[in-house]
Amino acid sequence: MNRDKVFSYMGFAARSRNLVTGYNTCILMMERKKIRLLILTEDLAENTMKKMLQQCDRSHVEYRIFGKREQLSHITGNCDKGIYGITDRHFAEIICKEIDRIQSEREVF
Repeated sequence: MNRDKVFSYMGFAARSRNLVTGYNTCILMMERKKIRLLILTEDLAENTMKKMLQQCDRSHVEYRIFGKREQLSHITGNCDKGIYGITDRHFAEIICKEIDRIQSEREVF
């Protein structure tokens, strides 16, 4: 399944230190123009989601809403995080493509 690919790529990004997590860290990294893709979990608090999307607009950062907090925390070795910033351009492109493919397939069914 394609979800597994996204999880694998995020795991690789975490192990190669191309992934940052958490609200404050991601905002700081977006302001410094270091984040290529922001991934927000589907179960993120509504207010947090709104603030992060506004920051994405201000910083011109691409984002995707994907997965559950528990899944992504487990895959990336983090504890209960719902916000992930990918700092490597290649990882960002691959993960973005896979998430888009999964979400477009979901719309078909």
